[in-house]
Amino acid sequence: MKIAGAPISWGVCEVPGWGHQLDPERVLTEMTRLGLTATEFGPQGWLPVEPAARAAAIAPFGLAAVGAFVPVVLHDADHDPVPEVERELDSFEAAGGDVLVLAAASGLDGYDARPELTPEQWDRLCANLDRLVAVAAARGIRASLHPHVGTMVETRDDVERVLRGSAVPLTLDTGHLLIGGTDPAALAVTWAERINHVHAKDVRADLAARVRSGELSYTDAVREGIYVPLGRGNVDLPAIVAALAAVGFDGWWVLEQDTILVGEPEGEGPIADVRRSKEYLESLAS
Repeated sequence: MKIAGAPISWGVCEVPGWGHQLDPERVLTEMTRLGLTATEFGPQGWLPVEPAARAAAIAPFGLAAVGAFVPVVLHDADHDPVPEVERELDSFEAAGGDVLVLAAASGLDGYDARPELTPEQWDRLCANLDRLVAVAAARGIRASLHPHVGTMVETRDDVERVLRGSAVPLTLDTGHLLIGGTDPAALAVTWAERINHVHAKDVRADLAARVRSGELSYTDAVREGIYVPLGRGNVDLPAIVAALAAVGFDGWWVLEQDTILVGEPEGEGPIADVRRSKEYLESLAS
């Protein structure tokens, strides 16, 4: 089992006003201290944007690069997503990484609202996903779609529509799927062959239900602790590990528990929960 880290487990996020942002030196040092061997890049601008400088920023920590989470608008007839994805892929060549994790961005700030798509926009979204898979593959990079709360692929119907309407591989984000109304374990069993990347999360089902009902915004749910260390929520992680093992999954398991910090952490800070999650995930692989 290849286990990597994600900066958002330390509160580092692309959403404006998300919370206190820790510096890369602390986050990458703590990943190394946990024995993680790789990391996703985090949001644009957290590490240097220039590809060689980005590679140099993680090299001293002995971490390999998994790839990057890239939200991109896919449904808008006036927006071609290829140029911005090509720019991101340029950084892969210098900084490493082989997984382009795409999210179908709404075009709005944050993840608390999204528009409704027409059938034509859905067709365009799926066609653009297939285009981006080909663009990435031409450069030796595996593209993957990340269902995500507040994006155009959020609900169970959204996920099924994209899986049946395109050939894009899937990032199994166990938390965002559950929040959006998809049972991630059932999805892993049915679509195991389409999964090429995992974001391992655990979630409180009670808060997830409040997000789905509209009672609670996604951001407020994160503040209230919707994400918990692996094994302490309502995601059936043992079933997911078993389903992917059955098809010989050899991709990354990225520890990614969305966190909002209100200031510089006291005591250990986020590393404590990441440690608990890593130990639990490793126990399932033994």
